[in-house]
Amino acid sequence: MKTTLEENNHEGKTLIDTSRMNAGQRAALEMAEAARDERRNTGIAAGIFFGEPNFNQMLPFPKQSVEDHDQGDAFLHRLEHVLDQYADPDEIDATGEISDQLLGELARIGAFGIKIPVRYGGLGLSQTNYSRAAMLLGSRCGNLAALLSAHQSIGAPQPLILFGTEEQKAKYLPRCAKGEISAFALTENEVGSDPARMKTEARLDADGEHYILTGEKLWCTNGTKAGMIVVMAKTPTPEKPHATTAFIVETSWPGVEIMHRCRFMGLKALYNGVIHFDHVRVPVENVLGGVGRGLKVALTTLNTGRITLPAACTGLSQRCLDISRRWARSREQWGQPIGRHAAIADKLSRMAADTFAMESIVRYVSALVDRDKHADVRLEAAIGKLWGSEKSWRIMDDTMQMRGGRGFETAASLKARGDVAEPVERLFRDARINTIFEGSSEIMRLFIAREALEPHLNLGADAVNTTLPWKVRAKAAMRAARFYATWYPKKWLPIGAGKAAELMHPSLQFELDAVARLSRMLARRLFLAMAMNGPKLEKRQVLLGHFVDVGAELFVWGCALAHAQSKVNDSSMPQTEIDRLVRLVRFFGSMTRERIATSFRHLRENHDAESWRVAQEV
Repeated sequence: MKTTLEENNHEGKTLIDTSRMNAGQRAALEMAEAARDERRNTGIAAGIFFGEPNFNQMLPFPKQSVEDHDQGDAFLHRLEHVLDQYADPDEIDATGEISDQLLGELARIGAFGIKIPVRYGGLGLSQTNYSRAAMLLGSRCGNLAALLSAHQSIGAPQPLILFGTEEQKAKYLPRCAKGEISAFALTENEVGSDPARMKTEARLDADGEHYILTGEKLWCTNGTKAGMIVVMAKTPTPEKPHATTAFIVETSWPGVEIMHRCRFMGLKALYNGVIHFDHVRVPVENVLGGVGRGLKVALTTLNTGRITLPAACTGLSQRCLDISRRWARSREQWGQPIGRHAAIADKLSRMAADTFAMESIVRYVSALVDRDKHADVRLEAAIGKLWGSEKSWRIMDDTMQMRGGRGFETAASLKARGDVAEPVERLFRDARINTIFEGSSEIMRLFIAREALEPHLNLGADAVNTTLPWKVRAKAAMRAARFYATWYPKKWLPIGAGKAAELMHPSLQFELDAVARLSRMLARRLFLAMAMNGPKLEKRQVLLGHFVDVGAELFVWGCALAHAQSKVNDSSMPQTEIDRLVRLVRFFGSMTRERIATSFRHLRENHDAESWRVAQEV
């Protein structure tokens, strides 16, 4: 029997019993399963959940080439100059507008076409350099980070690069690169994470040359400024009543109307709105990725584009760390700087460790995309988004707490009374959305759980599927029993990371061994949860969330260790800096063990059923 994750066949299995579902639930599940990436997930994140992490995928940590780094530096220098000279984030926040002059300067340096290939008028920079730009933007202005990210990561450029025809690329990518803003439209009033409820519809016209698009989209970021929008719409047929297709729609076409610009607690200059489509005639050549493949286009685009958010969160965290570090040195209470008081020192150390780990994830996943633009990073990017957005919010909150009243006070007010105008209040408001958009934390945990369970589903789903004949179920049960008879005992072996640990600094070898051992513990407990719950596991969302949190922590820990080792290997790094880095990463390991232990304790104590009953009574 095959015993490795890489050798398990992907058959699109599901552990969920659909026989008791209503039509809406069944449609939603079928759409989600049909849109999943059909490739086997062989990345290290999947290996961690299966108890077989392949550290050779992470060690040595991918290093950016000198040439690529220099190209990134040149662009970042231009971008920083534009931000310094033309961008006033507090003014943008106060007015709710980004000036045409600033937009023009950003377009002039190529900021709207960072990853667009040179032959289409873009800069053709790598994902790593794009992520570096997102870090810079995230540290300065959330509004600008959102504008450029929504345009390039989920707007027209990314899906065009991945799915567009040559004609589509030649027509639209040069316009995007020159500064014509684009947007992405999926969400509707009744459609958040459940596209089966989509009402926007496109039907082929009698002439066979156009689709007639009708409907309305909500929270379309960049929509009120966009020249083109990638729109998701149902294209039903008798065989596929819930089929979804992606269309490139130009906002100048008759029937496209901006109904309302939405306003928010933070990101005051977000050009987000309600877009109405009234019998818009869309040429058939503007179908993106093929008829009926819209959800796959959307999810694939998000899988790669999602890494931009943790990159911006990393920049935000670096800014918070800088503000907090300076404040901890300069602010004195009870005869000494507050950074020497244990309560503040603890916050500062956790900020520093989590910020380093966050950057490690971004650099690792970005490097995977640079190796192959079609790389399967769905799990790694999703974990980056989940972990990065949640930890950056904690860092942001701790920064507010450390600054006290000066954190809660606006920068304008601080400046008016002669104090240092640190924009903590603005950063705080802008940061809150990060755990919500591009997949809320709750949805991310369900997505990651589904991918983590995939190898087990391929092996055992048929055995518990009550809709199948008993002979098929019995055969599947025997096949799974033979596999787990050898797989499960191996997960109890007291071994570490093997030869991979030998590549590590002596003080970090035990840390990598711990990742390997805890990965096997995770795999054992996840398997037992499947065996005990069967098809009901799908409804145990809080339980699954704890498993996801453990796997995410282990993946991030591995990234931090590998990234640190790459810096240790740099012969130009002074020994004192190496010692500090090793101490920082070992401290991060201590925090990670603490968080993992908490998640495992929640799994043991498990108050899910009681919580659910109380909630229903509420």
